Parts: sequence; C-alpha cells; structure tokens
Amino acid sequence: MSENKNKWTAKRIAALAGIVLLLGMYASTLIFALMGGPNAQALLMGSIYCTIAVPILLYGMSLVAKSLKGKGVREEDENSKTDASSDRESGSR
Repeated sequence: MSENKNKWTAKRIAALAGIVLLLGMYASTLIFALMGGPNAQALLMGSIYCTIAVPILLYGMSLVAKSLKGKGVREEDENSKTDASSDRESGSR
C-alpha cells in the first residue's frame, strides 16, 4: 500500500495543474484590479469571468466523464452477469 501513496496518477497531476491554474487566475485578477491603464478594466472583467467559468466547466467535464465511465462499467457488468447466468443454466442441464 505504501507504493500507492507515492504514485503520481493522472488524477493527481490534473488536480495539481488545476490548483496552479486557479492560483494563477486569482493572482492575475488581483494584478489587473490594481493595475491602471487603458485595458485594465477589460482585462479585469476577462479574468473574473475565467475565474468563475473555468472551474464550472472543469466540474461539468468531470461529471460527464464520471457518468460515461460509470455507464460503460454498468453495461459490462450486466453483460458479464448475463453470460454467467447463461453459463450456469447451460451447465445445470
């Protein structure tokens, strides 16, 4: 089990990348809020939009992926149950 704790899986790498992305968006929002210039307001509004929209999109994508993954497993489980029950029926005759 100790090998599993230190294993860098795709989930962990994606989570770490998401954390870095969110921290970068928060930092850019702060910088754009304090910055003065002709494009500062447009950059701030874009940064605020991304800070809200990107996590929502990532959450939605994870829900879809989980849903699709779950459906494939259920179909395979049902097929294996059907095969197993038909094997038992044919073996008992």
